[in-house]
Amino acid sequence: MSCAIQVESLKKSYGSRTVLKDVSFCVEQGEIFALLGVNGAGKTTVLECVEGLRRYDGGRVFINGRRGVQLQSATLPAHIRPMEAVKLFAKWRKALVDQEMLEALEIPQMGKKQYGQLSTGQKRRLHLALALTGDPDILFLDEPTAGLDVEGRRSLHGQIRALQARGKTIVLASHDMAEVESLCSRIGILNGGVVSFCGTVAQLTQKVGRQYTIRAVTGQGEERLEVENVEEALLALLQKYQRQDEAILDLSVSRGTLEQHFIKLAGRRAQ
Repeated sequence: MSCAIQVESLKKSYGSRTVLKDVSFCVEQGEIFALLGVNGAGKTTVLECVEGLRRYDGGRVFINGRRGVQLQSATLPAHIRPMEAVKLFAKWRKALVDQEMLEALEIPQMGKKQYGQLSTGQKRRLHLALALTGDPDILFLDEPTAGLDVEGRRSLHGQIRALQARGKTIVLASHDMAEVESLCSRIGILNGGVVSFCGTVAQLTQKVGRQYTIRAVTGQGEERLEVENVEEALLALLQKYQRQDEAILDLSVSRGTLEQHFIKLAGRRAQ
């Protein structure tokens, strides 16, 4: 697949503090890609440079397509109505209003409510509609489901997957690892001013090693173990309970999550 976004040796400093040393990655056309990093790693700076909202000091950014940006918070006037905002953005981008897209996001159902009167979920859908005005090829979504309830998150996830099915390339910023694992084709992890990993969740698991959690409940209480070799650890645990003549009331084994792998890799120095 060809790249929708190609970032090469991106560098950015704020005075004497270097935030981005040598950031390089590719986002393939039609995929959902997440850029992850601990607080202060510079992921917001990377996204703003790629979105064209911030100047960078060195390197190159190639964008193959039109951009649409959904920010986590918007500075829309509290009194503006949803359709007024949509028409304003359409005029600014010299584009037609996409009624089918608006219906899918339930924008007309918001009626004559003012922006300040909208719920969090309605605001998120409006922000997405504004980002989609002009039918961009590439979408940047910053914490798109923050503050939503379970039903709102499920609905917005479905809309994001529908956009991907239409061939849109989506770059996602999220602190919700379950969301990232559910939606994204690949992830990039920013660490120490460089991208220390770029690939699928399965490839990340392979890179940092498999991690499992064993949970055992006996009459003496609950025990949890985090291990990489689940067979050896489970056998040793069962033998221990047998020696102690303890009956096992409940036993479960779960695989390591994306969050566990992310923390493990983000805590390492970039190689």
